[in-house]
Amino acid sequence: MSGYDDRDGQIWMDGKLIPWRDANVHILTHALHYASSVFEGERCYNGKIFKSVAHSERLKRSANMIDFEIPFSVEEIEKAKYDVLQANGWTDAYVRAVAWRGAGEEMGVASSRNPVRLAVAAWEWGAYYGDAKMKGAKLDISKWKRPSPETAPSQAKAAGLYMICTMSKHAAEAKGCSDAMMFDYRGYVAEATGANIFFVKDGEVHTPDPDCFLNGITRQTVIGMLKDRQIKVHERHIMPEELEGFEQCWLTGTAAEVTPVGKIGDYNFEVGALTREIAEDYEKLVRA
Repeated sequence: MSGYDDRDGQIWMDGKLIPWRDANVHILTHALHYASSVFEGERCYNGKIFKSVAHSERLKRSANMIDFEIPFSVEEIEKAKYDVLQANGWTDAYVRAVAWRGAGEEMGVASSRNPVRLAVAAWEWGAYYGDAKMKGAKLDISKWKRPSPETAPSQAKAAGLYMICTMSKHAAEAKGCSDAMMFDYRGYVAEATGANIFFVKDGEVHTPDPDCFLNGITRQTVIGMLKDRQIKVHERHIMPEELEGFEQCWLTGTAAEVTPVGKIGDYNFEVGALTREIAEDYEKLVRA
């Protein structure tokens, strides 16, 4: 497979489809220097993007949170996504919408006069954690913490918030792990680098309160599935020392889907019945 910049196909940019290799930006694009960018990751199953409108709405909200307005409506973003899939002939794919402050009159911290741009790309993509679906992912514990909501707009899916995620994931991969779990600024369990986290103990589910990190769309979907099964879900602050007492663990996210976790640092978890059932139910739901 060639690099992401060198492929056949079409990418939607600023209102029209263009050849993949022509989808470029200038080196003085504001977002490249100051992280003034927001994005969405979505999956299309059997020709239908799961929770597509919810993702488009969040993209618009994220932009507002970092102080810009995307010059396209939710309906226009929806059409762009399906136009990209159709143009490339894909029914199962990962879809990436990204909006950013482009190159313009200003090239300092401020950039209110620069144009806001929007692109939608897609590509065929398998399981995010490879064979972890069966045996459970192995996670490192990151040295970086999710910031306080007084420090950064934690409910925005904004590029700048992922800098410490990239660093954490690289450190994890260097240790033979597939991802890292992060604590928040107070020392509570938060999330993985690009996925929310769930734990099981005595038949009940515990998941961190997303008060300083993204309340994922997949996370919300899975909580709804658990409640439909009459399983008690505790959304709360989780202390590091509690990890030892949990029996099962899984990650949720558009890319991760529902991925079992077998190990976090020195703590081990079984890929138990509930984890497998939720993973299977989610698979059925997205392909329904």
